[in-house]
Amino acid sequence: MIRFEHVTKRYPDGTTAVDDLSFEVAEGESVTLVGPSGCGKTTTMKMVNRLVEPTSGRILVDGRDVATTDPVVLRRGIGYVIQQVGLFPHRTVLENTATVPRLLGTGRAAARARAAELLDLVGLDPRAFGDRYPDQLSGGQRQRVGVARALAADPPVLLMDEPFGAVDPVVRERLQTEFLKLQSQVRKTVLFVTHDLEEAVRLGDRMAVYGHGRIEQFDTPATVLGAPATPYVADFVGADRALRRLAVTPVEEGHLDHPPVVRLDDPLPRAGEGRSVVLDADGRPYGWLPATPEKAPEGGPATVRERTRPMDARVPLGGSLKEAFSAMLRYDAGWVAVVDPADGGRYAGVLTPDRLHEALRRSVDGTAPR
Repeated sequence: MIRFEHVTKRYPDGTTAVDDLSFEVAEGESVTLVGPSGCGKTTTMKMVNRLVEPTSGRILVDGRDVATTDPVVLRRGIGYVIQQVGLFPHRTVLENTATVPRLLGTGRAAARARAAELLDLVGLDPRAFGDRYPDQLSGGQRQRVGVARALAADPPVLLMDEPFGAVDPVVRERLQTEFLKLQSQVRKTVLFVTHDLEEAVRLGDRMAVYGHGRIEQFDTPATVLGAPATPYVADFVGADRALRRLAVTPVEEGHLDHPPVVRLDDPLPRAGEGRSVVLDADGRPYGWLPATPEKAPEGGPATVRERTRPMDARVPLGGSLKEAFSAMLRYDAGWVAVVDPADGGRYAGVLTPDRLHEALRRSVDGTAPR
């Protein structure tokens, strides 16, 4: 979808921002460009929509050389999200989002309908936010509007230049989560510039680690973290890179234990039996049942429901080991329930400290799959 062929950008003063750059971004793939300030990653992105013109080489989008396309037409067909957002202060949120479809000739009603649909997609109810102005929004809300506006013309390519850099860490993490959710639905071809390694690891299907004006390594986050190609990359990703792999190592069925399972309205298990997982009528985890005592409770037999304790620590199958580890620490849990999103959130098994430790060790050793 996006291909760089021996692209160089050299300024009149002799400064080389990008030197003989060649790489490709597949259709529907999210690629993060990460590196220190001044390394050329933003220049790389701006050459795609001709905000910066290359000195030599070619950039192709969907097989077409961008140099042969009128810059205005090109930019209207490529979504662009920047850190400062750049919303029009005198236009409402709905009007801001509808800007590009209107420029492309879409009727007012259709453009507004499309804008409302996209605001809803990025988690902003158009009925609540559509008539507000940018200065009435939080920083995180403005960033969501910026993403919605970039998607309004349904562009195949989305360029994102430090889009979440101006918000606090809590909001940034939420925006990253929303981006991943959104990308799973719209599957745009994304170039995402960031200086934050963890963001690059979390959001990229592949990541390009920049040195000065060139890519030192271009691979999956797990490979970059597990097998840095050069001493520069090893130094950049840090001595704790093995632990960063937790964010890109999924919870898999092979990691799970399968203790006994009971239903909410079952009678108590026989005396002496160990802990059990309690499921509701739909097969979702409800809690856990302590080991059944030798002596029956006062008042005679009791049901599982009466003795169930909550099991708040839970993660989805396919979620990261980092997420599971965090849940275990947060809830001081002996078990973390794992649910299957593809099966309506039904119970899949549990992660115990021993099984989590085993998965962590495999990840640190570099043997865990991406």
